[in-house]
Amino acid sequence: MNIKTEKVTSPGDDYSIRCPRLGHQVLFSYCVHENDKLPCFKILDYWHSHFQVEKYLKENLTAKEWEKAFTKPVKPKILTLLELIEQAKKSKTP
Repeated sequence: MNIKTEKVTSPGDDYSIRCPRLGHQVLFSYCVHENDKLPCFKILDYWHSHFQVEKYLKENLTAKEWEKAFTKPVKPKILTLLELIEQAKKSKTP
């Protein structure tokens, strides 16, 4: 028995969803490359109800890219905020 599986296609740039992290509408194409050319770590959570996002990403990412995008620990928000504050202080000219 030969079962043909169809590749999953992503939503086009005429379809956007509200991103809870950013607080506004975003395209899937943005989410796929948001994280230093890798998918946003929340892409699976935010897009799963719109199409088969996990299957799409597994078809289109290498195992190394998948691991880098989804298995590294996420920094706590407070740490990220403190780092941004320090960067702003350093870039401030007297």
